[in-house]
This record gives sequence, structure tokens and C-alpha cells, in this order.
Amino acid sequence: MLFKRSIWAALALTHLVVLIALLAWLIAETKPVAIPGLELAQGEQLRCVSYAPFHRPGQTPFDEELIIPRQQIEEDLRAIKTITGCVRLYSTDRGLDQVPGIAQELGLKVLLGAWIGYVPKKNTLEIERAITLANAYQDTVQAIIVGNEVLLRRERTATEMRALLDSVRARSPVPVTYADVWEFWLKNLELAAHVDFITVHILPFWEDDPVDIERALAHVAAAREKIGAAFPEKPILIGETGWPSAGLQRGESLPSKVNQARYIREFVRRAHDSGWNYNLIEAVDQPWKRSLEGTVGGYWGMLDANTLQTKFPLSGPVSERESIIAPLIGTGTGALLALLLALTGSYRTPTRLIALTLTGATTGLIAVLHAEHARLAYASLTDWIALGTVALTALAACAVLTRWPGKPLCPADIAWQRIRNAGRHFEASDLLSALRGFLLFAAAIAALLLLITSRYRDFPSLLYLTPATIYGVIGWLHGNTFSRPERICAALIAVCAIGRWLFEPANPQAIGWLLTCLALALPALARDLKVRPTAPK
Repeated sequence: MLFKRSIWAALALTHLVVLIALLAWLIAETKPVAIPGLELAQGEQLRCVSYAPFHRPGQTPFDEELIIPRQQIEEDLRAIKTITGCVRLYSTDRGLDQVPGIAQELGLKVLLGAWIGYVPKKNTLEIERAITLANAYQDTVQAIIVGNEVLLRRERTATEMRALLDSVRARSPVPVTYADVWEFWLKNLELAAHVDFITVHILPFWEDDPVDIERALAHVAAAREKIGAAFPEKPILIGETGWPSAGLQRGESLPSKVNQARYIREFVRRAHDSGWNYNLIEAVDQPWKRSLEGTVGGYWGMLDANTLQTKFPLSGPVSERESIIAPLIGTGTGALLALLLALTGSYRTPTRLIALTLTGATTGLIAVLHAEHARLAYASLTDWIALGTVALTALAACAVLTRWPGKPLCPADIAWQRIRNAGRHFEASDLLSALRGFLLFAAAIAALLLLITSRYRDFPSLLYLTPATIYGVIGWLHGNTFSRPERICAALIAVCAIGRWLFEPANPQAIGWLLTCLALALPALARDLKVRPTAPK
């Protein structure tokens, strides 16, 4: 009995600590952060902002059949006109050839992009459309940007790009340029002779050595100075710069609404004071980019994809979260459901009831936070099915815990066999064991993918936090037994989590993932590590 009391006391204490930590973090996110405002002169706007219309559900530039309707483009441009008088395009297909005409009607200017890639026939069509549009709307189209980061993607050689640029310049009624990241301009100095001005991308977040928001503006200024020194005779356009509002933290670079607002305000003020010509990325959030760049790719916009409203003001304080009502409802709902389930069971000691109530509270809170993250991050039906199954399994583990009598858990394969043999009358201990086996397998896959594809994959800490707090405590205090596959999965989880953390040892998101993984995996490795969890007496 003493052992059982220690299990429930440990579960209560663990979940109380996690609950307090999560609520403190949420409360901190609601506090407004004072950021120097961007006080523009009367009538002054942002110089230019990248525009792509693929922000509605299911829209993607990879859909060969998609043509964006004129009405949607007009609605987008009317919203964009509230923050800028210029838009940059990256291509002329999928209905984007309508933009110059609509922009002319609305009084907007256009930097017209011709997308250059692997397929010569498509490149020719892009260039022909761009030249035709530039001739038709010479008062609106300010320049043609032939190719976007083509050298970075290695889809064309520098020699091929020089020939394309010369061809377009010979026929274009407006200036012609090429856009790429600042390092590739410095590696291809000869391109300058084939453009009318330099279009350079400077994105502190995407640098190989990510830059903290505190140093981001200094980094941009230094990179622009290098470009200016390399091409003293050419005008310079910072063709892309910005900061994401959500997604994976890269090193010191943290995506957040506050950091996005801070970066935009500080950069624009510096650009206007210094006379920099610039284009911000981007006008509207692009959910389709999540499939290419992870969550962070979808949230560089200044306007929300659903409402076309600005995500933050250009002056005044900014907070990450407007309210914590939804998380508090999840906390209360989880606590109540867990308590009701516990009261209907046969074991109703005060310590047990407190532990289960706190476990339900943290599980309900985590469920709401994970649902918020899923809406931001899940980019496909596969994501929703696969990761949703893991989330439901974690909730099931919490529910089964309310029926668990405190018996030691057994290997997952034995548990599944007992469940099949018992039919509808299986024990809660067996189901809890079986769910543990599935969650270890799922976490092993997640940890491996996160290690080998780390650049664009989020840390799924919230998805596995509930199982980690439940099975971690039970595993260390209960002397459970694990099957060989479970121990292999646990070893993979631990090794991959440590490996991923070593890439970014100071990254809080990486630290959170490491701790979650170790809590989940180490009990299964206790025998292999010559460490024995406390066994029941």
C-alpha cells in the first residue's frame, strides 16, 4: 500500500509541476510586450511586399489546373493596399497575369516576376508573359525580376542566367534584375553586368548560422554593406527580408508574433532612415509552404490568410496570445472528466483522486495547446490522421490510467495477447501497457525523422508530453518490464533526441524535446543502463 501511495503522490507532484509551468508560460504570452513603434509620415507606407494568392484551403502553385479567380486577387490587393503601394510577384501563371491590370485599377505598382526553373519550355512561357505584361502596363510594372534564387536551387547555371537576362533586357520596356540570397551574389559577381539593379535576399532567420532577433537588423545592415561594396555602380533592392510569426526555432532565431512585429518595425525604420529600397516577405500567410519548409514556411505574412487582417499593429505593444480562456477550459474539462472517471472506479483514495485530477488537468491543457499547434502545423490529411492518432492514444492513456489498479505494466506484446484472449473483459494494466508500446514506436519514428530532417520539422513535444509524464513516473517507480522491440524503440528515442539536441544545445524547443524523450525512454532502458527503477515491495 505504501508503494501505491508513492506512485500516486509522484504522479500528482509531476503533473502539478507541469501544470504550473505551462500556465505560467501561457500567462507570460498574454502580457503585452513594449516594442518601439513604426511612426511613418502621413501618407507613407511600406515600400513593397511580396504577394502570392495561394492562401485559401487547398490552393497551391503546384496545382497545374488552378487558376486564381480575379475576384480573389482583387480582394487580396485591396487588403494589401492598406499597408503598401507595391507588390512583388514571383511568376505570371496560375492567374497571376491578372495582377498588373487589377493593380493598375487600384493604383498599385508591381515588381513582375518570371519564374525560372528546370523546364526550358515553362521558362520561355514565363518570360514571354512577363514581357507582354510589362509592355501592356508600363506605368504599373516597375521592373521584371527574371528568376528567384535559381542559382541557390541549382536549377540553372550562372552562364544560362546571364543569357536569359540579356535576352529579356533586349526586349523589356522596364528595368530587369535577378533575385538571389546575398551570398550567391557575392559568388557570382559577373551577373551584375547583365542586370539594371541588384535584387538581394537577406533573411536572418534562414541563415546557416541563424541570427537572434537582437542582432537581426545589424546582420541585415552588414550584408547590405557587403553587397554595396561589391557592386558600387548598381542600385540595390533588398528583394526579400522578414521574420516568421510561428514554427520551429532555429538556433537563436525564434519565430513569434512579437519578434515578427519587432523585426518589421525596426527594419522599416532603418530602411527609411538609410534610404534603402526594399520588399518585405510577405503580404499574406501561405499555408501551402508548410509542406516545403515546415510550419515556419506558412507564417511570414503580415496579413492573416483567413481574415486578410494585419497580424499586428505598426505601433503600440504586441502580445503573443490574446487570451488563455480556451486553455483554461481544456484544463478544467480534463480535470473534471478524470475525476468523474476515477470516482466511478473501485479505487478512490484521496491521493489517487488528486493525482488523477491533476493528470486530467494537464492532459486537457496539453490537448488544447496541441490542437492549436495542429491547426498551424498540419499540412496534409496524412498529418491529421497519423499525428491525430498519436494524440488520441495519449488521451486514451490518461483515461485508462483512471482505471489502473496499480499493477506493474507488462511488455506490450504480452499485453496485446492478453487483450485478444480476454475479449471485452481485459484489464486496465494490459491496455495501459499496450498503449505504451504504440506510443514508444510512434515516438521513435518522430525522433528519427526529427534528427535526419531537422531543418523543416517541428519538435512534437506537446504530442508526447502526456505519455512522458505518465509512463515516466510509472516506469521509474514501478519496476515495469519491457519487450525487446520496446527497448529498441526507447534506445532510438534517446539517441535521436540527444543527437538532435546536440545541434542546438541552447535552443529551448530542443531542450524541451530532449527532456520529453528521456522521460519516455529511460525507464525502458534502465536494465540496459544498469539502473534499476524502484520495485514494489
